[in-house]
Amino acid sequence: MQVHFTPELEAQLTKFAAQKGRNPDELVQDVMARYFDEESRFTDAVIRGEEALRRGDYLTHEKMGLRLKRFLRP
Repeated sequence: MQVHFTPELEAQLTKFAAQKGRNPDELVQDVMARYFDEESRFTDAVIRGEEALRRGDYLTHEKMGLRLKRFLRP
């Protein structure tokens, strides 16, 4: 697979990789792996939130405000 960057982005990638002592190709692979991991975690969290909402397991804005006041009370 080939990915084409603008000259400016490629220059940034090359400079950043050099600063980190990394190969630009390896750096891009690491960045993409982290991106997909984070997207997967985010998607899972959204699904869990939707499931909780369907079960009625959530706090209203008012209830959250009350909990926060109790938590922050000295």
